[in-house]
Amino acid sequence: MCSDFSRRSFHLFSGLMSCLFIVLGFCTPAQAYQVAQNSRISSIECAANTKPLPVNNQAVLAWKASSPNQFRDRAHIEGVLVQTYADHSGHHHYKVQIGQSNSETVEVIYNESFGQVPAANPGAHFEACGDYITSILPAGGYPASPDGAIIHWVHLSPKPNSHESGFMIIDGKLYGMQNENGSQNRHRKF
Repeated sequence: MCSDFSRRSFHLFSGLMSCLFIVLGFCTPAQAYQVAQNSRISSIECAANTKPLPVNNQAVLAWKASSPNQFRDRAHIEGVLVQTYADHSGHHHYKVQIGQSNSETVEVIYNESFGQVPAANPGAHFEACGDYITSILPAGGYPASPDGAIIHWVHLSPKPNSHESGFMIIDGKLYGMQNENGSQNRHRKF
């Protein structure tokens, strides 16, 4: 509780300071936004092989550019929602820009069995932790990703001893924390 209160207080303080700096002419709104993004505190930790995994956008972009189809690794990305693709089979598909260029995107696939997600608008802040797969060609009955790479398993693991959980955060709201039966599960490690 104290930790959550501290995070909220920090975000409120950062927002107020950003507004003050803009009013006093110390920085532009774009600069204030960048400072706020850089000072953002994550409320949940992503893991790879039980060790903390920081945001690894650059590694993901390198995998996308140079790895063979179906290359797999653990990813923790942060970026901006560009587009929501058509949902199919109870899965939401999101195009997320994680680099400076419009082509530096990944497709995040979310299984709605682990909790509902309201419609998200382009421009939303997006964070995801899950399994990365290079997807430049069809494989296993699945089409290639329009982005050439996917991140999936962005939810609790039904088998936490054999596969790490993931998560998805859109504009500060956490998703993927419900069991497949729809009940909230707060006792799993990520």
